[in-house]
Amino acid sequence: MWKGRFQKQTADLVQQYGESISYDWRLYPHDIAGSIAHARAQLNAGLLTTDEFAQIESGLREIEQDIAAGKFEFSIELEDIHMNIESALTKKIGAAGGKLHTARSRNDQVATDTRLYCRAEIDAITDLLAAFQTALLDRAALYADAVMPGYTHLQRGQPVTAGHHFLAYVEMIERDRQRLAGCRHRLNVCPLGSGALAGSTINLDRAAIAKELGFDAPSTNSMDAIADRDYIAEILFALSLCGTHLSRFSEDLILWCSTEFGFATLSDAHTTGSSLMPQKKNPDVCELTRGKSGRLFGNLVSMLTSLKGLPLTYNRDLQEDKEPLFDSIDTIKLALAVNTEMVGELEINRDRCLAAASDPMLLATDLADYLVLKGVPFREAHELVGLAVAKANQTGTPLDQLDLATVSEHFGPDAKDVFNLDRALASRTNLGAPSIDNVRAQINRWR
Repeated sequence: MWKGRFQKQTADLVQQYGESISYDWRLYPHDIAGSIAHARAQLNAGLLTTDEFAQIESGLREIEQDIAAGKFEFSIELEDIHMNIESALTKKIGAAGGKLHTARSRNDQVATDTRLYCRAEIDAITDLLAAFQTALLDRAALYADAVMPGYTHLQRGQPVTAGHHFLAYVEMIERDRQRLAGCRHRLNVCPLGSGALAGSTINLDRAAIAKELGFDAPSTNSMDAIADRDYIAEILFALSLCGTHLSRFSEDLILWCSTEFGFATLSDAHTTGSSLMPQKKNPDVCELTRGKSGRLFGNLVSMLTSLKGLPLTYNRDLQEDKEPLFDSIDTIKLALAVNTEMVGELEINRDRCLAAASDPMLLATDLADYLVLKGVPFREAHELVGLAVAKANQTGTPLDQLDLATVSEHFGPDAKDVFNLDRALASRTNLGAPSIDNVRAQINRWR
C-alpha cells in the first residue's frame, strides 16, 4: 500500500511487530458498513459510477459473509482489517476496488470502526446489565423480609433485610448503565472524512455518511477526530467501575457463604470442589470475578498510559487501544452473564440471618433515638447508650436484658420495647430505609 515510496519489503519481524489483524479482525462488520457509506458518498459526489458502487457494495457484502463463515484468509502482510478487506475487494472486483480509498485514510477509517464497535458493544453490555439487575430484583423480592445484619467495618451495625442488600447492587449497576449511556452519546460522532488529519481536497457529504452509519453528527475538527480515544478510555473506566461493583458483590457472597457466616448458599452448578478435601464447596465464580476486576483496571491504566504523551494527531501507539478494549469487553460480558446465572440460584439462609440480626446490640442506635424522642440531646443519648453497652459487656448481660434504669433515669420501662426487631424494621420508613414495605415498593419501582 506504500510501494511507491519504499524500495525494500517490510522486514518479517517488523510485520509481526506491527500487525493488528490477529485481533482487529473483529471490526470487520463495522469496517464494511463504513466502506459502503463512504462509497455511497463517492457515488453521490460523482467519483463512482452506479455500476462501480454496485460492484463495491456487492463485493463487500460477499467478503462480510466469508469472514462470518470463517472462509476468509487474513494476511499479516496487509497489517490490519482495513487493508485485508480492501485488498480482497480489489482482487474480487478489479479497478473499482482501488477507488474506494479516495478521500479517506486508515486513520479516520479506524476511528470510525472503533466507534461503531464500541456503540454496538455498549448496547450489548447494557442488556447484560439489565439482566443482572433483574436477577438481583428477583432475589430481592424473594428475600424482601429476610432480616439480616447490615455492616460497617465488617462489624454488625443495624438490621436490614437481604432484599434491601440486593437492591443496593441494583442501584450500583444502574449507575454503570447510565455511565455507558453517557459514553455512547459522546462517542456517537462520525470521524469519517477527516482523512489522515486534515480532511481532503475531495469533499464528500460527511453529514450523509454520519446519518447512514447512525451517528448523531459528523466530527467538527479533523485533528481531534483522528487523535481522540477518549471514548475508549471512558468505556474502560465504566467497565472498571462495573467490575468493582461485581467484585464487591462477590466479596459479600464469599463472606455469606462461609461457615462462619452461613447466610447464603450457592448452587453446585456455580461452585467447585477440592481435588484433596472432599467437603469443600468453593465460590470460584465470586473469586474469579473479584480477580478479573484487576484485569479491567490494568486495561484502563494501559490505555491512559498509551495516550498520555502523544502529540496530535495519529501515532502508531494508538494501535495499542484495541487489545485492552476487546479484552475488557469480553471479560465484563462473560462476568455479567455468569453472575446473572449464579444469582438466579442463590439461596439465603433465613434462620442464620435472623439469628445474627437478633443481636440486641444492633438496636443500640434505636435506643439512642428512643432517648432523643424523650428530649435528650443526641450526643448525651449516644453517651448514655454507650455506657449501657459497656455495662452489658462487662457483666455479660444481653443489652435487652440489662436494667437500663441503673444507667440513667431517662430510661423508662418502655425502653425494652425498642428491642422488638420487627417494630424496629417497620419504623424505618424514610425514603431509602429498609422497612419491608419500603423494600417491596422499591422492587416494584425498579421493575
